[in-house]
Amino acid sequence: MKISGKTAIVTGGASGLGLATVKRLVDAGANVSVFDLNALADESLAGSAQVLCRQVDVADASSVTAAVSDTLARFGAIHICCNFAGIAVAAKTIGRDGPHALDLYDKVIRVNLVGAFNVLRLAAAQMVANEPFDAHGGRGVIINTASVAAFEGQIGQAAYSASKGGIAAMTVPIARDLAALGIRVNTIAPGVIHTPIFKCLDEQVIESLEQSVLFPKRLGAPDEVARLAVFIIENDYINAETIRIDGGIRMPPR
Repeated sequence: MKISGKTAIVTGGASGLGLATVKRLVDAGANVSVFDLNALADESLAGSAQVLCRQVDVADASSVTAAVSDTLARFGAIHICCNFAGIAVAAKTIGRDGPHALDLYDKVIRVNLVGAFNVLRLAAAQMVANEPFDAHGGRGVIINTASVAAFEGQIGQAAYSASKGGIAAMTVPIARDLAALGIRVNTIAPGVIHTPIFKCLDEQVIESLEQSVLFPKRLGAPDEVARLAVFIIENDYINAETIRIDGGIRMPPR
């Protein structure tokens, strides 16, 4: 798909991986609708005619429906959906205070897994109306975000790993569901990426994480994930894949 002139939804686009992807898409000539509970961190992007910002709870059907309607009213169509919105918690199945709080587990699943499916299903419903943009009937591209925790979840990551494992597991069936409609579906599984959450970590913790990366021994950059998202969008033969971007890391138990 040629990105220029297309319209993308980016959830979690106010910061981190989402914001890096918003920047890449805007630079490539796309219109971008940012769905996030927080305000866009980049003021210049927030004021751009190419960018629409909406406060959205991705797990709430009415919230996403309203934001999709606003996107259509502003830009006329939806061609790309990138799901980056997510939360992470640290809690053992049995901890010092007893069993893992069920409401906390449910919240992570609802935001990370249900939220991604909620947005993509509503975005896909609009992509179906697009005129094919290639000779093979292409109408849209969906990219979800898992994590290496989907495959090597660490101690205390039961909820997060389950949510990201669900993202990876639904990639193939959704790609199969939407194939006849001309919509590709892929998943990115990042490793340790230097997002704003690392600002609160001690330097020694960051150095330890860097040493666990196979090569190069550093944290990933959000723009590296954004560049992968752009590559997936532009390469029409990538479909039904979960692609790790992690420097070869295999997470230890803790």
